Amino acid sequence: MQLRLPAHHLAVRLARARVRECAHEAGLAENEVERLEFVTGELLSNAVDHGGGQGAMDADAWGGKIHMHLELQCQSNGWQLRVEDEGGGDPEGLRHMLVPADEVPDLEDERGRGFFLLMAMLDSLQVESAQRGEGIALIATVQLPEASSGG
Repeated sequence: MQLRLPAHHLAVRLARARVRECAHEAGLAENEVERLEFVTGELLSNAVDHGGGQGAMDADAWGGKIHMHLELQCQSNGWQLRVEDEGGGDPEGLRHMLVPADEVPDLEDERGRGFFLLMAMLDSLQVESAQRGEGIALIATVQLPEASSGG
């Protein structure tokens, strides 16, 4: 599934609903659907809030210029979610915020705890340059164990 979305929070809600549908169609368990939906909301909200500073809280404030992109590959044994913004930025500057789940972020730091929480929920969270435009891409991956065929 691929979506091009306006960079405002109304689009985040709509995308979460579409991701939920796709996850159900792929046969994910309900707890995994909820995890995917949560991660989708967090990554898209981050793109609205930080993707070039052009995002908006509602459709009326959106200038029509900045978008975000979502790509979802979803199967019963796992999923990969890619969210891109169009707002520029340096992937290397963001990577330092991705603290491994076995380390605790600096609680005095104003930023970075959201990524810490996401890292604990994911197998991997990668940062790279966007494929479309000059933004940043965040790629979240979860690999689920194969269902056993006991009987």
